[in-house]
Amino acid sequence: MVHDIGKTIMIIGLTLFAVGAVVHFGGRFLPFGRLPGDFAWQGKNWSIHFPFASSIVVSVILTVLANLFFRR
Repeated sequence: MVHDIGKTIMIIGLTLFAVGAVVHFGGRFLPFGRLPGDFAWQGKNWSIHFPFASSIVVSVILTVLANLFFRR
């Protein structure tokens, strides 16, 4: 039981580390936030950004990964 919790915490930590590394180092190269379908409005002293297409892409990727890892 204790070993299972430890393994789970290690897997979560490694996953968060990998995601953080991709976001940190790949932020300039990945097109997230600049895809067609990501909306941005700018005014004189304000701006609104809604990454609709990027949200869909991330959702699909996470759904596929969850289905691969959590199959019964």
